[in-house]
Amino acid sequence: MNALRLIFVFGLMAESTVAWSPAKQQYFRQETGLAMSGSLHGQDSCFLPLKQLDQDYFAPRIIQIAGAYPGLTKEEFMAVSSEPAAPEGQWTYDFSDPDGPQLGTVALDGGSVVAACEDPVAIIAEHTSLAVPLPDAITEPVDLIVLVDRAATHFAERRFLLIEENGELVIGAFETKQDLPAGCEILGQVQLCQIPWLPSMKKTKTGFMEVDEYF
Repeated sequence: MNALRLIFVFGLMAESTVAWSPAKQQYFRQETGLAMSGSLHGQDSCFLPLKQLDQDYFAPRIIQIAGAYPGLTKEEFMAVSSEPAAPEGQWTYDFSDPDGPQLGTVALDGGSVVAACEDPVAIIAEHTSLAVPLPDAITEPVDLIVLVDRAATHFAERRFLLIEENGELVIGAFETKQDLPAGCEILGQVQLCQIPWLPSMKKTKTGFMEVDEYF
């Protein structure tokens, strides 16, 4: 019976190890050869502060930044790469490429919108370039994070698109496909535009979405 239990436990451990392999780059731990000192979890009434993720947990997603808008080129936008979203309840690792073309990475809160992006890229845009209203007390441009899915290259009415027009990249929405500039190319759709909280913004929590706005 003990042998069967041992085989069963080992089988679960092996299945878990194979089923979840978030890291895409191999890395190795060095063997120190030092004798184990102290207690492990569950030994001598010692317990690690463990956190068990739920099955519907969305991990924050690392998105590469293509550049700043306006002034972003098609080559800069297409040069960065993206990784698949982590499965629900799990997470992935990001191994930065020091020789890569991206200017940096930014972590966006996990959620259905971010997880659904097939080929996400982040753009840093000033709020004035997108006509995003902010309090009158804010007189300087504020950086926003614009999440674009490069896999969504089809037209959608009233959805904000990233298009290339006469060699320049433009973010805008159009009512009909006929309203698109002639000869333009759709490079992606805006899936999210994240606004930071600033001290000059209101603090309201009424429970009504139309009232609970910071700007």
